[in-house]
Amino acid sequence: MEVKLAYGTDGIWVDVPDGRTTVITPDHPPAAPDPMQALRAALRTPVGGPPLRERVRRGQTVAISACDGTRPQPRELMIPAILDELDGVIAPDDIVVLVATGTHRGNSPAELRVMFGDAVDRVRIVNHDARAADSLRWIGRFGDNVPVWLNREWAEADVRITTGFVEPHFFAGFSGGPKLVAPGLAALETVLTLHDARRIGHPKAVWGITRGNPVHDDVRAIAAGTGVDFGLDVVLDRNQRIVSAFGGDLLDMHGAATDVARRVSMRPVTGRFDVVITTNAGFPLDQNLYQAVKGMSAAHQVVRPGGTIICAAECRDGFPDHGSYREVLTSQSSPQALMAEIEARTHTVPDQWQVQIQARIQATARVVMHTSYLSDEELAAAHLEQTADIGEFVRRLDSAASICVLPEGPQTIPYVVGRSRVHQAWPVEP
Repeated sequence: MEVKLAYGTDGIWVDVPDGRTTVITPDHPPAAPDPMQALRAALRTPVGGPPLRERVRRGQTVAISACDGTRPQPRELMIPAILDELDGVIAPDDIVVLVATGTHRGNSPAELRVMFGDAVDRVRIVNHDARAADSLRWIGRFGDNVPVWLNREWAEADVRITTGFVEPHFFAGFSGGPKLVAPGLAALETVLTLHDARRIGHPKAVWGITRGNPVHDDVRAIAAGTGVDFGLDVVLDRNQRIVSAFGGDLLDMHGAATDVARRVSMRPVTGRFDVVITTNAGFPLDQNLYQAVKGMSAAHQVVRPGGTIICAAECRDGFPDHGSYREVLTSQSSPQALMAEIEARTHTVPDQWQVQIQARIQATARVVMHTSYLSDEELAAAHLEQTADIGEFVRRLDSAASICVLPEGPQTIPYVVGRSRVHQAWPVEP
């Protein structure tokens, strides 16, 4: 059986055994025939509250939050739609678009032009920097005692607008919505608290759960407590085209979007598999190993204990080299030692959360990578194996092994029916 995996920009084909292979893909709803019209409708007939144009007044300043380059948000459509809607009311010089990098690196001018298109010539676009103290403002404590500093330009704007896209998230429940405030525009200390070992280790800090998930509960509390005037989210298809757009009061809008994303992305299975082949949904999501943990996590939901996960992620940006992910990941002799070291810490360090989840996966399953930019030696230092040929690797395994393929990785989140109450709740919010 030939299956195409989302990998880089072009994908790759793998040959897997017939008869014992289950391929799980998300629903494929049709893309909106006119994406700009879908966005305009979301701005003018919102899920909750008045239209965007009725929420602004002449002379006000506006800050718009948008995803960074590791996310396939259609920024080149969403930002111009908002700018057009504000035209004649808000002067372009009074608008700033803030790239919600969280703790990621800022995007280069060339990357910003690709990400935002002609919008780079219409308004000022600024990378958020979680480590630049002079660009942050203390806001207070929210949720479960989270210390909150936010981007100063965001905090001091008269009108604050989030833009994002919604898909299941491996420990925050769903992306989009309130995440475009924190961690997106928050200080490093705020992000470290939101992503500490206690929160991420909670049994409800998983795909598809927002209520009762301590990570999302605090993210939601920060956005609600600090104020967002309008939210705009989209749900995308497999080709990263807009399927649906949702606008309005932040939490109402995000709730409607997550309902659609849950129906599109989450799939029940009746048992676990010996081998799960996954991806990280292709570029830009698979541009580094750090992001590829999401694909591993999707596979981990349905691999048997002691089974094998094969993750195809191009990793053109390496580990990456910025941040502390590589340093933390390679600091111990085994995944089990990593878990023990993280659990013993009293303070979170940058990128610990990704390592914590990855170590948990690697402690219970064999993880084999297929990449184009990381060497066998680099992966071995991270307690990972590599294969140059996924099909051949699978054929060398047990000839009776059951196989699951997630061609689009975390765009499809499988879950085993009949598990604990928490996991049975994945398709429907508890």
